[in-house]
Amino acid sequence: MRKSSLLIFSGCLFLLFSLQAFSVTKGYLFIIGGGSRPPGMMEKFVQLAQWYGNVKIVVFPMASAEPDKTGASQVAELRKAGAKKAVYYNLTRPQALKEKSAEILDDAGGVFFSGGVQSRLTKILLDTPVHKKLLQIYEKGCVIGGTSAGAAVLSEIMITGDENKKVEEGHEFETIEARNIVTAPGLGFIKNAIVDQHFATRKRHNRLISLVAEHPQLLGLGIDESTAIIISPNEIFEVIGQKNVIVYDGSGAKIKILPSQAIGLTKMTIHVLLPGERFDLKRRKVID
Repeated sequence: MRKSSLLIFSGCLFLLFSLQAFSVTKGYLFIIGGGSRPPGMMEKFVQLAQWYGNVKIVVFPMASAEPDKTGASQVAELRKAGAKKAVYYNLTRPQALKEKSAEILDDAGGVFFSGGVQSRLTKILLDTPVHKKLLQIYEKGCVIGGTSAGAAVLSEIMITGDENKKVEEGHEFETIEARNIVTAPGLGFIKNAIVDQHFATRKRHNRLISLVAEHPQLLGLGIDESTAIIISPNEIFEVIGQKNVIVYDGSGAKIKILPSQAIGLTKMTIHVLLPGERFDLKRRKVID
């Protein structure tokens, strides 16, 4: 083969592999810390869903104590925000286990999980054909979002909202200690961080610090109310909304756990981010 032909052939292979690499896209995560949503927040969610090329947005309201009421309200909010088509599905576990049920996600550009109790969602969706399809469409470019419980459910390790020791009402999560914060498997869209919500508003620092000490390989993301992070395919997130996002990084910390389970940490890194600021989840650093 002549040198010129070899160069052309090599160039064609490079172009082919480059196109294949760029064709494998990944979706966005739109994680809201709960509370009221400021003007423009859901409009951004709808825009991301439409950029994917599909106009349908699917809402799963099963975390709510009143899923049908919540689903209808969320659909109305999305339509007001510009969604051309928004539908909700109040699934049961038997329904989610049916292969055909995954078809409700066909042509979805966005999926949104409403608030409530996150374990209600995982009890219905975890390890079902619907869950599998959710992960598949996210990898293809769909935007996956949620608020409050719908935010907590997105990480692989999910905070349930419970603690192991019994405490009096009004004295929950008053300590930083090991083996106390109850977790369960989440839906697994985020594998390198644990998400907590209503964060500063409800003073949830103790429980997230405890978990970061127990899982220093994972970042702790505390998202406050009326605030969200948008995680792009390159795993860089931007803060939007009105308040802040706190990032706990224990990867370089010296961690001590006493026989009493009390936790000590030194040299743990803490970032308090404001709207407009960005953070690289892979490199664990703020982007200036």
